[in-house]
Amino acid sequence: MGQPVTLIRSTSSRPGVIRFELNRSLTGMGHARFEAGQEITADDPAAKLAGRILDQGGVAAVHIYGSMVTVHLSAIEPADLADVVGGLYTYYLPGVEIPSDEELIAMVD
Repeated sequence: MGQPVTLIRSTSSRPGVIRFELNRSLTGMGHARFEAGQEITADDPAAKLAGRILDQGGVAAVHIYGSMVTVHLSAIEPADLADVVGGLYTYYLPGVEIPSDEELIAMVD
């Protein structure tokens, strides 16, 4: 459950750089840059996505501007990187119990 992110993956003319164009903006008009080994303290969608991408390994840096995500690889591209980006807003993964209507209503009250 959740809303999948539609994306288009493209390569750059620079080796080791790939881009994902998303169907939604993550930063508005701002830029966000994250590097491997950097502590990510923000809690916005761009920071969460960058953290997930960097956790895959083989990534040196992530730059996000609006709906464009640029990934600078330090090694071979992780196999499931597109799945990580596309699953940003997927909340209920297989094996996770979905709350009942009553539980959801109780959370609001």
